[in-house]
Amino acid sequence: MKKAGFFAIRIFSGFLGIQPFFILYGLSDITALILQYLVGYRRKVVQRNLKSCFPEKSAKELAKIERKFYRNLSDITIETFKGLYMSKKQISKRFKVLNPEVMQKYFERGQDTLGLASHYANWEWGILGVDFQIPHQAVSIYKPMHNEYAENFSFKRRSRFGMKLIGIKETKAYFASEKEKPNTYILAADQHPNDKKKSIVVDFFNIETASIHGPEAYGRNTGMPILYYDIQRTKRGHYTMEIIELFEHPKSTNFGEITQKYMSTVESIIRRKPENWLWSHKRWKYTKNDIERIKAYNQEWIEKEKAQKSR
Repeated sequence: MKKAGFFAIRIFSGFLGIQPFFILYGLSDITALILQYLVGYRRKVVQRNLKSCFPEKSAKELAKIERKFYRNLSDITIETFKGLYMSKKQISKRFKVLNPEVMQKYFERGQDTLGLASHYANWEWGILGVDFQIPHQAVSIYKPMHNEYAENFSFKRRSRFGMKLIGIKETKAYFASEKEKPNTYILAADQHPNDKKKSIVVDFFNIETASIHGPEAYGRNTGMPILYYDIQRTKRGHYTMEIIELFEHPKSTNFGEITQKYMSTVESIIRRKPENWLWSHKRWKYTKNDIERIKAYNQEWIEKEKAQKSR
């Protein structure tokens, strides 16, 4: 069954891969309408998330964001399949890093960096287009798919322009390995965390929100300068990425400071063009009791750090 499912997806993606963009975006417009009105794909989740994050907006304004969101979702889904077959020249034309020179000083010092991203606009084309436009070796930390056939195919196609893909469970070993040149580790950590004990509570859209601990742990433990990769759609099928410096010396930060800065940056970007974020994700699944429990875990973490510093 896994093999059959993979071949079905392979045929479908191959069909999309050979289509010109004007046909793909026609298909995307139809798909968006089907997802929103016919299938109602996670529509209640989308509406609940939008209403919670933008209580000041009218029903008409929220409905407009919702419509644009489904178009964005359809676009990036079709672009993801198309990207599996695009040439390096095509990616270079449609995905541009605006200020790679920001990373040059870290490269010259031989410093690795932590590049934080989010599920905003087309992050998949970022995987294809970043490595050959920056001085560092780009490394994407990701969660492998369960279907081994799909995983192998996806791994080869997504890494063909230089990006290294490292599974979450392999990160510790990769950090310890020898590198030919400085690396930038790319991590999208704006979605719902699965482990309460390793979550960090921050303010996100004026809601107490549990966040993934990865940026905090990697930044404070390694001391890697922390950057944010801001991907924006300039027009349909064209994207830019601006590199924003968040922390040059993350080891000197207090507990939770990195996570809050990261999520506040994500929020400020979303507020400008909210339709481009992944609103269909069940971001706020934890209850108030869960959040209080996580805050208690956070306090234990803070107390341990105080005890270690006082020794």
